[in-house]
Amino acid sequence: MSSSEATLASGAPARKLAEAEQQDDRDAPQRTAPLSIGLGVLSAAQNAVIPVLLVGLGNRGEGFAVLASLALGAVFVLIGLGFSFLRWQRLTYSIGAQDIRVESGILSRSARSVPYERIQDVSLEQSFLPRLLGLVAVKFETGAGGGDDLSLTYLTLEQGEGLRQMVRERRDAANAEERVQLGASALESADSDAETLFTMGPQRLFVFGLFEFSLAVFAVLAGLLQYLDDLIDIDLWEVEFWEDLAREQGGWLLELGAYAQALGAIAGLTGVFVLGSATGIVRTFNREWGFLLERTARGFRRRRGLFTRTDVVMPVHRVQGVRVGTGMLRYRFGWHSLRFVSLAQDAGSASHVVAPFARMEELAPIVAAAGFQLPDDDTAWHRATIAYRTDGMVLDGLFFVLAALIAGVGTAIYAPDWVLIATAIPLALALLAAGLNWLSWQHKRHALGTDQIMAQAGVLAPRSQLASRLKLHSAEITQGPLARLRGYATLHLGLAGGVLAIPGIPLARARQVRSQVLETITATDFSQLETA
Repeated sequence: MSSSEATLASGAPARKLAEAEQQDDRDAPQRTAPLSIGLGVLSAAQNAVIPVLLVGLGNRGEGFAVLASLALGAVFVLIGLGFSFLRWQRLTYSIGAQDIRVESGILSRSARSVPYERIQDVSLEQSFLPRLLGLVAVKFETGAGGGDDLSLTYLTLEQGEGLRQMVRERRDAANAEERVQLGASALESADSDAETLFTMGPQRLFVFGLFEFSLAVFAVLAGLLQYLDDLIDIDLWEVEFWEDLAREQGGWLLELGAYAQALGAIAGLTGVFVLGSATGIVRTFNREWGFLLERTARGFRRRRGLFTRTDVVMPVHRVQGVRVGTGMLRYRFGWHSLRFVSLAQDAGSASHVVAPFARMEELAPIVAAAGFQLPDDDTAWHRATIAYRTDGMVLDGLFFVLAALIAGVGTAIYAPDWVLIATAIPLALALLAAGLNWLSWQHKRHALGTDQIMAQAGVLAPRSQLASRLKLHSAEITQGPLARLRGYATLHLGLAGGVLAIPGIPLARARQVRSQVLETITATDFSQLETA
């Protein structure tokens, strides 16, 4: 037997021995908290509310309908209990020396193992019902995407905290480079030495909620009114009902005539504003209550939530860029938001909200802590070419010019007296579109710094994006037929959270920026990057 054949022959037993040793190093499989079965039952009961109400209200609450609705609710609860118990019994996790393994599935089984070195961090999340029961969802963030991240639902709060600490310690042990740089003592005191970067109190949340105006409550009210018609013999949508109600109150509203309609309109708009503002305030308090952003030895730690509490850590080396945004109204009052573009995930998005409602001077320290610098008066900005601006103005206005020609010909044949109006309106819209394009060009610019690249855009709601030259994935130049003819191009810079596009710049400038960015990327040994 040759030496190669002997090596192959001995390879299989060696692999089996390694697998056996790894299995011996793995802790015994554990199950999640038994109380998670109760959460499944409560979830089934919640899903049964609407069908039960429909059955009960279908016959105006008669005795048989009430019994049928109660029986239907009991069936839902029993089914939920059965499935919840089976899911709990078939879901196990085990902690190994090199990875964590989760097995799940009732009919079809699945098993997944994630090495510790791939885990960016372990976040804890508590929605309302689990929080009441002292349970927490543990999510292992790998940066592979929201659907590919590993999670355990639910553990007790003590188990979740202990599991997070254990996985962090084993991840740090697997990542020797991080331990050499930070030191074991720094990692152990990562949370105790936290530096507060941004927080929001009740007053700030109230102001934030006013800008989060929402009309979602009216859709709910409209649906409830539709069901209310089945319970009462009053048609709330008939004008005669309200006229009769006004007469019963003395008829003084009817005597106001046109003023009554004006008062009704004012009252309606006031109600819309009050309910919309209240909805925005409630949603903001629920989502952002206790908002706290800290800088720890492990990275940026963000905690927020009233009924659903989340605790997320974003490693600094994972932050590829920052985005500063605002809204048309809040911009006039000096309010902005800040997001980190990161390999980690936040509710299925590659952007972490780290300051949802802040002044620009409050954002500067956060941006600096992430290794970026906001633009200042000395920033050398570059705009798109004049040709790009002209082409945009022409193309945006061309549609309305064609509409004016078609309307002019049609009215000249069938309604000659309306030719002027039919052509003036589209032409005015064409001028408006061209003017908006010109304003957009004025505010669309970019700048290339030593360590970062910056881009700004937006007229009524300006937005800025800063990206690290070192952490960009790619640099691509694209040109359409018109761009090739006119001598400009679009530069696409690859990020984990999408693409940073710089349109309309001269071709020579696009090549220069691409060359400098690629030079920064290729000149770096990524194994030596900071991993703090």
